[in-house]
Amino acid sequence: MSTNQAVIDENSGLSHTHDEIFFPSVNQQSLALHDIKTGLLSWHIWFMLAYQDIRLRYRRSILGPFWITISMAITVYTMGFLYGHLFHMDLQQYYPYLVSGMLTWALISSAITELTDTFTTSDGLLKQIKLPYSLYVHRIITRNLIIFFHNLLVMLPIYVLFHQGAKININTLLLIPGIAFIYLNAAIFGLILAMIGARYRDISQIIKSLVQVIFFVTPIMWSPTILPQKDQIFVYLNPVYSYIELIRAPLIGNAPSLLCFGITLAMTLIGAIICSQLFTRYRARIIYWL
Repeated sequence: MSTNQAVIDENSGLSHTHDEIFFPSVNQQSLALHDIKTGLLSWHIWFMLAYQDIRLRYRRSILGPFWITISMAITVYTMGFLYGHLFHMDLQQYYPYLVSGMLTWALISSAITELTDTFTTSDGLLKQIKLPYSLYVHRIITRNLIIFFHNLLVMLPIYVLFHQGAKININTLLLIPGIAFIYLNAAIFGLILAMIGARYRDISQIIKSLVQVIFFVTPIMWSPTILPQKDQIFVYLNPVYSYIELIRAPLIGNAPSLLCFGITLAMTLIGAIICSQLFTRYRARIIYWL
């Protein structure tokens, strides 16, 4: 909307017309919600991009993405044999516990490290094509989920050889809500990490170092039962342990505890609040950080 004002030049006596331009106010919260909604509805785009990422990584390879599965199988089978004897564990119980835990950790850790670099690694597309920012987060998560489903083949020998500690039963169906919880939290915290990673480039290296520390302090290779009773509470309150259990427990035929569901639900709500505030405020600045 514009209005005209006639101004008389005192020296020349000529009149000039100046335009006053009023820009409409922009609701950043509406734009942020529209971005998230459009990103979800564009599932065919981020799924195609995720699938293409994996194909490009293993192009001209005979086995293709199954090299990921072979590499994971060699790692977890070797670790199970080694640490099972070092910790004097019952292999019938320890092997399923370790393998399912490592599969889940591979999904979570790779998602965390890659989500931090979401916008910086996709700056070419961001600067050329107008797509929702949240779409790139879904791309990273979907790519890691495809790899995770490939890695599930590693569990097949475990079900056959260690059937006492790993079973397929009604609790296995809890894997579906567990993956849904992981996906939702990855999208929420991934968007936060992606914004921070775009603004502060050093944060990526910090996150990678923290992920290595979290691996050792979280019961992935070891069981909380080896700790004294009074110290086990600190393990159970570890949010990463709850995320691990959401997938590990159903994989070996157990149900995650209500405490795990409660902690992950609380983390989801806290993350959603923080994400909505940060994404609403800084969404428009992301492109200028790249």
